Amino acid sequence: MSEPRVFLLPDLGEGLTEAELVAWHVSVGDSIEVDQPIAEVETAKSAVEVPSPYAGIVAELHGKPGETLDVGKPLISVTPLSSGAAATAASVAAETYREEEKAGSGNVLIGYGTPGGHGQARRTRARKSSVAVDERTESAPAELSKEDELALLRSRVPGKLGAVISPLVRRMAREHGVDLGDISGSGDSGLIMRRDVEAALRTVAPAPAPAPASVPAPEAKPVEALERPVETVEAQGRDARTGLPISARTPVRGVRKAVAANMARSRSEIPEATVWVDVDATALMELREGMKAGGAQVPGLLAFIARFVTAGLKKFPELNTRIETADDGSQEIVAFDGINLGFAAQTDRGLVVPSVRGAEKLSARELDAEIRRLTQVARDGKATPAELGGGTFTVNNYGVFGVDGSAAIINHPEVGILGVGRIIDKPWVVNGELAVRKVTELTLTFDHRVCDGGTAGGFLRFVADAIENPTSLLADI
Repeated sequence: MSEPRVFLLPDLGEGLTEAELVAWHVSVGDSIEVDQPIAEVETAKSAVEVPSPYAGIVAELHGKPGETLDVGKPLISVTPLSSGAAATAASVAAETYREEEKAGSGNVLIGYGTPGGHGQARRTRARKSSVAVDERTESAPAELSKEDELALLRSRVPGKLGAVISPLVRRMAREHGVDLGDISGSGDSGLIMRRDVEAALRTVAPAPAPAPASVPAPEAKPVEALERPVETVEAQGRDARTGLPISARTPVRGVRKAVAANMARSRSEIPEATVWVDVDATALMELREGMKAGGAQVPGLLAFIARFVTAGLKKFPELNTRIETADDGSQEIVAFDGINLGFAAQTDRGLVVPSVRGAEKLSARELDAEIRRLTQVARDGKATPAELGGGTFTVNNYGVFGVDGSAAIINHPEVGILGVGRIIDKPWVVNGELAVRKVTELTLTFDHRVCDGGTAGGFLRFVADAIENPTSLLADI
């Protein structure tokens, strides 16, 4: 019999060293194909589906949902189909199969498996009549243990031969007391989907699990909590420093862990300085209103500012660099022929920074389209590591949160970040007279190792002037 082949958790991009296992798409005993998604993992940047580079029978799953796995450590063991037991099990399992619901982001990690893979999760299961524990026939593989048989039957609902469902849906139903035997699946051939379980929870409250009289029954979880396991865990005891009871502890992981590590590194390594300026944005606002009145497609304010920033970085390229430190302690300033403009986006998973690649080549309308696309895929958890990394300069529009200014932290290893506050009515002197104008505050935080205040101030003033006189730079819109 061939030895199982062990697939190690691959490098998911951007130098990430670990990932949280969100869900398995396969179970022990499954027959899988090359490029079939086998697990969903959450990196510090996005949720990613990992495809298998091997075909065969799943021999072992190296981890449980919720665990953090290190890159380069075993993820799954697969017995090749050439082995006797695996081939027999595969022939039985091949009698029927169904395409399952893809649990999670839908992102397939590119670069693993073989080219041209279909990228769809398929699971093959043996028919109940041929592998049931109490009704074995001669066609059932004698080599399969009872544990393997139970694994093959794990996705079936009693009385519903065709209702094969995903591990995430099964777990959801189990945790919320939903009887899958009472649900009619809305998927192909009666496949029970996540939405079917959610619909059942909305119409009928799940019954609490039986518990001893002295222990209160657990409360049903709200529907909103179904997508991910609850992060906070109840804690007992009292805090020694404050004397207050501890209500909960929340593990720092995923995006929050990455943000914390990156911000701490930025603060410890970068000697940053901050400059800021108030800007009269009335002309820019009037330009947009005029475009709307003319029926034209109007880019968002962030796209206009991005256009001004890319022009400014061409004039002051020192802010579009990175500092590299060699093993001997020597340092180099690395300049780039091009601009990958990052922008901060708030998502349910935390703060992420997608980057528009080749931003200096795009018009305001093209920047707007790409910013909107990247924002949506980031919020859906479908952004790839390449889309969430590789920036050379970042713009942070914190004005959407209703604040005027902020001393932003540089997104390491970049050397600068421009913050944009809210645009509000303020008194402003125009041609010697007081007027009410649309005013915003720009804040530039920069790495003092790559440039001095003159360069930083020149860049900031360039962007401010462009906002106050937008037509000078927007011939291409």
